[in-house]
Amino acid sequence: MLTVDACCKSYRVGAFGGGELSAVREVSFEVAPGEVVSLIGESGSGKSTIGKMILRLLRVTSGAITFEGRDISTLERRQLKEYYGNVQGVFQDPFSSCNPIFKADRVFTILRSEYFSQLSDADWRRKLEASLDAVSLNPGDVLGKYPHQLSGGQLQRMLIARALLLDIRLLVADEIISMLDASTRIDVLNLLGELKARGLGILFITHDLSLGNYISDRTMILRHGRVVELGSTPRVFDNPVHPYTKSLIASVPQLHTKWSTLGRPTPQTDDEDTTDAGTLVEIERDHFVLTTGETAAHR
Repeated sequence: MLTVDACCKSYRVGAFGGGELSAVREVSFEVAPGEVVSLIGESGSGKSTIGKMILRLLRVTSGAITFEGRDISTLERRQLKEYYGNVQGVFQDPFSSCNPIFKADRVFTILRSEYFSQLSDADWRRKLEASLDAVSLNPGDVLGKYPHQLSGGQLQRMLIARALLLDIRLLVADEIISMLDASTRIDVLNLLGELKARGLGILFITHDLSLGNYISDRTMILRHGRVVELGSTPRVFDNPVHPYTKSLIASVPQLHTKWSTLGRPTPQTDDEDTTDAGTLVEIERDHFVLTTGETAAHR
């Protein structure tokens, strides 16, 4: 359904042509209907940049992104309306997605004018309430209020409901549960699982390895804008090969481990970074690793 092919994103830095900063480098992956693909990496690794390129909020420097075989960079205004009717994104900070001078439910009324103008007021209200109910929100608690009158969790769930209102086929979920409390997180994760069973494809962007391991079918590990390990989630977590993936997994404390014996992983230094070299190599079925000396030895 979605194909990201050798995508790069760079920014000019410094005055008078001082140079370029590569935020995303040669990233390739696919998302199929009914599949959850997790994109995992530390802050600044380029995760959100990839999500914004898929949503056409950022232009691709090189490479291509196609949805159902169509290059999204060539979409015109009418085609974009169709695209956003199938692909939506929800971001980490819900307050940045709402204009503070308008009531929060404006995010729904805009959709009505674009996609549901044929519905009567009563039918629109029923559809809206069903969407809010899917994320455990009482319409009376959120509709008619300004963003600052809602908690971060309420606002985030409302934005998830907004995306689901369109019966989309692909959701770009960028740290969407980081502002939710523990019980609400479980509700949202279970909801995503139900939507996946109905055929929704999800790009789940997170820095939380446990969440990625819980929800995803396939996992990508991103470092310095480049995928260093990619494959089915069990293979990546049970048999990590790239040093950075090993470091990430080793940094997660286990409940049965005594703190006094907890080993600290040795972080990779810039001198040890290998993300500028090599290509992704399939070391076993559906398990790709950026080539390093250690990868070659493992293979």
